[in-house]
Amino acid sequence: MGYHLETYLFNPPFVSLPTQLIKNPTLQEGIHLAHTVVKAGMAVAMSIANSKNKKITEDDEEFSVLIPWIPYLFINPSDLICAEYLQYFQHRERMVAAGAGEIGLFAARNSVRSMIMSASGKDSAPSHLIPSAYLTINLNHSPDIVAAHDLSQWWLPDLKLDYKLYQFR
Repeated sequence: MGYHLETYLFNPPFVSLPTQLIKNPTLQEGIHLAHTVVKAGMAVAMSIANSKNKKITEDDEEFSVLIPWIPYLFINPSDLICAEYLQYFQHRERMVAAGAGEIGLFAARNSVRSMIMSASGKDSAPSHLIPSAYLTINLNHSPDIVAAHDLSQWWLPDLKLDYKLYQFR
């Protein structure tokens, strides 16, 4: 409806393989690049094969409606549940910087899960696709995965934070 509420999300889930567990940055980026290319290829193939099925167009319209909305996401890179948001936005930024921005931006508008569900005849909205976000990243060391996802970490007086706006263009 065009109304974008100011939104603060603490440790929001991002359904994906936790690539932050891979310690080799080159391998990590290679996985993200391959995933982006495969996802963009799947979206193109589905839109060609299913010209009667408007699923890709509908997902694109839903994504476009969200472009002006910029939620505040609070994440901890040690939290396996939400850390992929950081990878998602950083990878998209690197794709643009490398001159492959159109592929990255096209892939960002689509969800592999949504495309697979659509191909199997089931309706599924790409729930984790957020075009833009203000990311607040907790840089404090977390002793374990549970502490990294705990809401009380955001109330500590000695927080070390990084903050960045990732805006879809």
